[in-house]
Amino acid sequence: MKEISAGGVVFRRIDGQMQIQLIQDRYGKISLPKGKMEPGETIEQTALREIVEETGMEGVIIAPIDQIKYKYNHESKGSVDKEVHYYLVEAVGGKLQAQVEEIRGVEWFEPSEAWRRQRQSGYNNNDRILAGALKLLGLEVQGNG
Repeated sequence: MKEISAGGVVFRRIDGQMQIQLIQDRYGKISLPKGKMEPGETIEQTALREIVEETGMEGVIIAPIDQIKYKYNHESKGSVDKEVHYYLVEAVGGKLQAQVEEIRGVEWFEPSEAWRRQRQSGYNNNDRILAGALKLLGLEVQGNG
């Protein structure tokens, strides 16, 4: 069975300063907003819908970043091939608000602080997603590898 999810690295500029959005998931880990594709949606629509649902922010896709693929075992469906597509998304509206049923919190960080937090308490497979987003934004990060 195959399962497709999508999400994004959301950024904004405030007074010329770049900020990156990170969420804290229900396990207390730093993560990125994402979720499962629903029937009739494109992958891009899924990414934008999930970002609104989880963080309250409306965005526009700037560019695809990368995708993560892995397998996991589901108790009733058995082995699932999971594919998560990530996009660089610019926040254009909405109001920052964590979806408490899904995540513990959502905040904006200066890019180097976002990177530090990802490296310190994020999921390893998100390192290259966040690094890819920062690179698309013209920012280099230390210690990606």
